[in-house]
This record gives sequence, structure tokens and C-alpha cells, in this order.
Amino acid sequence: MDFKSSVELLELCRQTQCPISEVMRRRECELGETTRDQVDHRMAKVLEIMRASAALPLKKPSKSMGGLIGGESKKLYDHAARGKAICGDILQRAMTYAMGVAEVNASMGLIVAAPTAGSAGIVPGLLLALQDCYKISDDRLVDALFNAGAVGYLAMRNATVAGAVGGCQAEVGVAAAMAASATVELMGGTPEQCMDAGSTVLMNLLGLVCDPVGGLVEYPCQNRNAAGVANALIAAELSLSGVKQLIPFDEMLETMYAVGRRIPIELRETALGGCAATPSACARCGGCG
Repeated sequence: MDFKSSVELLELCRQTQCPISEVMRRRECELGETTRDQVDHRMAKVLEIMRASAALPLKKPSKSMGGLIGGESKKLYDHAARGKAICGDILQRAMTYAMGVAEVNASMGLIVAAPTAGSAGIVPGLLLALQDCYKISDDRLVDALFNAGAVGYLAMRNATVAGAVGGCQAEVGVAAAMAASATVELMGGTPEQCMDAGSTVLMNLLGLVCDPVGGLVEYPCQNRNAAGVANALIAAELSLSGVKQLIPFDEMLETMYAVGRRIPIELRETALGGCAATPSACARCGGCG
């Protein structure tokens, strides 16, 4: 059940008449020489950690280690509770959860890197929001996480998920592609539609730089987790509606990697350019010496 590209993955889906999540689950069982119950148990633990990290800041906001963020998720939650939200229930919840996970990460709490710590809020943010709004079971969310894992694996194998290598398009971009693909399967889409959604996300975020203020994974990282769930939701909706993607996922992933390698070093997690080099950011973090 191993695959090295989305083309091979989709062929396995066609041969077995299985969704992406099931192909990925079987791959984990075969290559890890373990059982279905064991891999499902581990993924259920992942879901448990994701849910805890998304919920914690709503009850107990905390300041980040660098002091740049803290309490933003609770502000979004309270804003919605007052009936002031304008994004709609799913996106509002997804943003709130995503920013909450980013807050937990920045305050040294326990999160699941999906695929990185800096983009860890996107996959749980969207999936947990969908669960809230559609009363989706945990078992189905576990399936969705296997789907997301397949997309993350392809990005790790054939490109990068590191901001230092490919910019934030590689972190937030891949996380959003994972979330979009998982969402499409969760909402009844085909494997082909899943890959179309992933490709759309990478296209939408192509060229996004990595410019953490003070070199800390706090700001603008947290805001970009919120932007990532929005992009994932858009891409999933487009795909589920039948909008086709001209550029296949493998080609879009290769393009993202090529663009990332051409991004100047100042804009690849070095905190030497972009948001990190603005006067306000430098003043907030004590200068850019």
C-alpha cells in the first residue's frame, strides 16, 4: 500500500475502492508492522491532544514565552458569544481553535505538529469546527486525520514543510492542504477532489514568506494559522462543488518547493525581513541587533 506521489495514491484508491484515509491507514499498518487497532489508538491520542490544545486557551488564556501573543483565541470566542461574528459558524470556530493551538504552542504547552509546530492549529482548527457544526463522530475525525497524514507525508517526501527551507507556504500551506483534503473526505468528496483541494491551497498560498518577529514562532504565525483554516475551507468548498483544479497536486507541490528555494534567505525564518524587520516589530522585541 505504499505510494510516493498523489498519482500513485489515487491509483491505490481506485484499485482498492477505498478513500485516502483507508489507504494511509493500511500503509501505516504494513510499513509499521502493526495492527489496525494500534494505529487507530495512536491517531485517537493525536485527536485527544489536538482537542485539548484547542480548548485550553478558551478557559485559561496564557501569555506566550516571547510575550507577543496571548488571549487572542478567547477574544474571538467572546466576540462570537456576543453575536458579533461575521465569518459564519464554521470559520469562526476554526479560527478560534487554530489560534488557540498556536497560543498553547507559543507558551510551551503540548500540541501536535501537523505538520509543524508553527502551523499546528490549522488541521485541528478546521476539523474540530466541522465536528461541532455537523455532529461528526470522533471515529470519522480519526479517518480525516489519516487523510491529512497522507498529504503531509507526500509534502515531507517530495518537498518540504520547513519555513527555513520553503517559507511559510511550506508550513501554513501544507497544513492547510492537509486540512482541506481531510475536510473534503469528511464531507463526502472523492479522493480526486481531496487532491484538487490540496492543490488549490498550495496555489493560493504560493510565495508566502516566513518572517517571525524576534525569531519566535508567535507573530505573525498565529494570525497565519487563522488564515490557513480560511484557505483550507475555501479550497474544500470549491472542490466539493465540482470546481476542477487545472494543476495536479504533485505539480503544485513541486512548484511550491521550487518557489520556496528561490525565496531570499531573509524571508525564510531568519527574522531578517518581512514583518520581522518592521520598526514596530523591532521595537516590540527589543531591537534587531
